[in-house]
Amino acid sequence: MTVSHIRPSRTLQRLGARLRGEVGKAIADYHMIAAGDRVMVCLSGGKDSYTLLDILLSLQRSAPLDFELLAVNLDQKQPGFPAEVLPGYLDAIGVPYRIIEQDTYSVVKRVVPAGRTLCGLCSRLRRGALYRFAAEHGITKIALGHHRDDIVETLFLNLFFGGRLKAMAPKLLSDDGRQIVIRPLAYVAEADIARYARGRHFPLIPCKLCGSQDNLQRRAVKQMLADWERAFPGRTESIFSAIRNLEPAHLADPRHFDFAALEGQRVVAMSERDELVLAEELAALPALG
Repeated sequence: MTVSHIRPSRTLQRLGARLRGEVGKAIADYHMIAAGDRVMVCLSGGKDSYTLLDILLSLQRSAPLDFELLAVNLDQKQPGFPAEVLPGYLDAIGVPYRIIEQDTYSVVKRVVPAGRTLCGLCSRLRRGALYRFAAEHGITKIALGHHRDDIVETLFLNLFFGGRLKAMAPKLLSDDGRQIVIRPLAYVAEADIARYARGRHFPLIPCKLCGSQDNLQRRAVKQMLADWERAFPGRTESIFSAIRNLEPAHLADPRHFDFAALEGQRVVAMSERDELVLAEELAALPALG
């Protein structure tokens, strides 16, 4: 397999520059990468992970700090998976990589009843394999390819189906406390990633494990957001902005805001107000002479 070396169009260059800026800002805002980090880029063969690796490689060349990148793919032994595509691509661009082989496909197909969605168990098994590899190979950060739309969709999935106001964090500590997970594409729109992937001619590998399941909740939410975006352009960006501008006092979770303390604050606030009124009244009095 060969990688195209055709000079990108001016439009693609501008798009790439914008994506690098958005990724760079997310990395800076959330302190995702530090000097000396060994970053494992999880590469699935989809447009998101290809774009993530491509942008991080570009930033690595120009960043004022040194960090390592290691591309890692989990071969889940899906029937018909073109196992030669990713190694061929990574060899061609000279990126260090590892392929982990683990037959999670058979486990998922055996355990999940027919007609049920496979993504939940599949993602847990995949995450476990990648976390183990990271712990065994000195990885300090695990980079995933989730983008802005994934984060917004997750917010509504949890809202509608889980009764929780929760999305995806751009940076988080794994449940076992051993791994830092980062999402450098957090500020990037999925549509821009799709345009960039087409322009860069990445050798995409579709996921066939759950691709035929049409009733996934995420698909319903994705369609809802797409309809909103067509009717009200910029709505997805506005929702993402809301995720970044939380007002705990105007929600209803006593774990994250001390509602009981409002009584004491009211007394202080009334006292300050009274002092202000008194000062204004004194200032309005005619000067004594």
